[in-house]
Amino acid sequence: VIIVEYIDEVWASAGLPAILPRDPHERAVARFWASYIDEKLFPAMRGTMTAEDEQRKALIEQVMSGLGLVEDAFGKCCKGGNFFGGETIGFLDIALGSLLAWMKVVEGATGVKLLDETKFPKLAAWSEAFCEAESVKEVMPEPERLAEFAMVIRERMRAAKAAAPPPS
Repeated sequence: VIIVEYIDEVWASAGLPAILPRDPHERAVARFWASYIDEKLFPAMRGTMTAEDEQRKALIEQVMSGLGLVEDAFGKCCKGGNFFGGETIGFLDIALGSLLAWMKVVEGATGVKLLDETKFPKLAAWSEAFCEAESVKEVMPEPERLAEFAMVIRERMRAAKAAAPPPS
């Protein structure tokens, strides 16, 4: 997300539309939630790919709880629009949107629908609007290719763990 902040600063000096909100309070709120997504939600999602049984279940519960918090934040930030900042894609949309393809990978690996319309109707609608945006369609990775990549990484991590000497 730091690179997005840099791009926002460069674009603002060139007179292009802002990514971050210009209001200081709204900007702080967007940064807070982007940090939450990056530091709490994504690590729990990533952990579900290598965890087993009870640990995986606990991580899925953590992800679902986190999505509940983000759902509430969306309701407070969206100003009645389709995106976190209103009618246009902004900083927080980019932060969460960068995880959407990975969410599909996690769903496939765990059998749990993360952006369930009944549990998170606002985020489910947001996800659909985000993925339909022309600027997003061009760059959204294919979940199938990410799943293949995730399996390679998962197997490497398992092999490294198996080859590691036992703790003393």
